[in-house]
Amino acid sequence: MSEVKTQKPTIVAPPDGYSQPGFFATSLEKAVGLARKNSIWPQPFATSCCGIEFMAVMAPHYDLGRFGSERLSYSPRQSDLLMVMGTISKKMGPIVRQVYEQMAEPKWVLAMGACASSGGIFDTYSVLQGIDKVIPVDVYVPGCPPRPEQIIDGLLLIQDMVSKESFRKRQSPEYKELMTKYGMENQ
Repeated sequence: MSEVKTQKPTIVAPPDGYSQPGFFATSLEKAVGLARKNSIWPQPFATSCCGIEFMAVMAPHYDLGRFGSERLSYSPRQSDLLMVMGTISKKMGPIVRQVYEQMAEPKWVLAMGACASSGGIFDTYSVLQGIDKVIPVDVYVPGCPPRPEQIIDGLLLIQDMVSKESFRKRQSPEYKELMTKYGMENQ
């Protein structure tokens, strides 16, 4: 008869490091990445049907709180993930940009749905054809509207980026060039 080995369940996998019985050592950057990854405070910027899908993701059936995003922040100064959902008109573009600029570094952006990503079916003079015209986007979630599973997958992609981001990324020439492209040199 074979013996079944059971493993203790872990909530979060530890970062790469060195471990022996009684201690664990890793770099500060990896420990901070793990903490950031599991405590993202999203700010929803919802304008239409994608906002309704986001409400479904926050409900108990999908429960975005399982991923460390329980607390929604409606103040840009207290959030680190801007989730833009729905149709953004050209008049709203400066508002989205202002919200982004008010967020403290480090910050990330998730464009949710066809309208926020590319203007969707609204190819008109008044609709912004993608929020990447005014702010840099880290993850695009496709769909019209996207399913809750897609939104969770987008958040998991953001978490992966957050956990692997180095402290020096925001001072890199590539990042500064990106901010210059968007006219945000002082960020």
